[in-house]
Amino acid sequence: MERLLITVPPAIPMVSLVGINDANMLAIEAAFPSVNVTVRGNEITLRGPHIDCIAMEKLIHEMMLVIRSGQVLTTDAVTRSIAMLEAEPAQHPAEVLSLNIVSNRGRTIRPKTANQKLYVDAIEENTITFGIGPAGTGKTYLAMAKAVAALQAKKVNRIILSRPAVEAGEKLGFLPGTLNEKIDPYLRPLFDALHDMIDVEAIPRLMQTGVIEVAPLAFMRGRTLNDAFIILDEAQNTTPEQMKMFLTRLGFGSKMVITGDVTQNDLPNGQRSGLAIIRDILDGVDDISFMELTADDVVRHRLIGDIVKAYDSYDATKSVPRPIRNS
Repeated sequence: MERLLITVPPAIPMVSLVGINDANMLAIEAAFPSVNVTVRGNEITLRGPHIDCIAMEKLIHEMMLVIRSGQVLTTDAVTRSIAMLEAEPAQHPAEVLSLNIVSNRGRTIRPKTANQKLYVDAIEENTITFGIGPAGTGKTYLAMAKAVAALQAKKVNRIILSRPAVEAGEKLGFLPGTLNEKIDPYLRPLFDALHDMIDVEAIPRLMQTGVIEVAPLAFMRGRTLNDAFIILDEAQNTTPEQMKMFLTRLGFGSKMVITGDVTQNDLPNGQRSGLAIIRDILDGVDDISFMELTADDVVRHRLIGDIVKAYDSYDATKSVPRPIRNS
């Protein structure tokens, strides 16, 4: 049995580390049931198997680095940090959770999982990045944050946000209102993310001057987009021809991020998804990155990750052919 003593520096309030009602420490203890933890003053004593004590000590030190970066340590951050340290290869939670992408009104947007940080890094390092994964993994949200950060840093002159206006059971012609009012439901998720990152009163002015443009994919045809950060959302609803058209809009000084979930194709009449085949076409091309996000990267309600995993298990079961019985 090992006995380890961890002294928490005075600069880190103990309540920040252990959490309100010891919530953070309880989450840590639940992950290491073989280790007995005693907290007295600013000292934490660990007693248990050597390997588990060392692992818990590393986790606590990572948590202290997160707090030193100015973040509020939550039980969600603790849980995600444990998963990062258990991954192969192990990640450094403080590096992931302390990466600031963009701040607005006192709120800072950061990746919450190691995979999300790799996705953010890929966007930074490549001209074209594909973010593929299920709902709630932050594909579009983090891409939007990188776009706003690039605009603020004057790396680009404008942001262009696009979506294919696939008619999910409805025809646009039967919807009331002008064309803008008809397509608004398809673009609303992009506006919602934008409102978290830019002052609401500034958005109309930026859109009026063309600094921010939100438009259906069809409006991209025939254009060359220079000095822009371009995001195509819901790309699983593009045909191969539309995907080629969009990618060839790339101009000088621009960056593209294409996001989507290949399991959620809404194209009519069984059409092929441009996103589903694009990796076979572009895999290995320099300066293009493909990032896969999974149910473990879901950062919405905890149940969403469980739902995605349940559907994946169900689909895997259904795809296994049943044995043929001899009559």
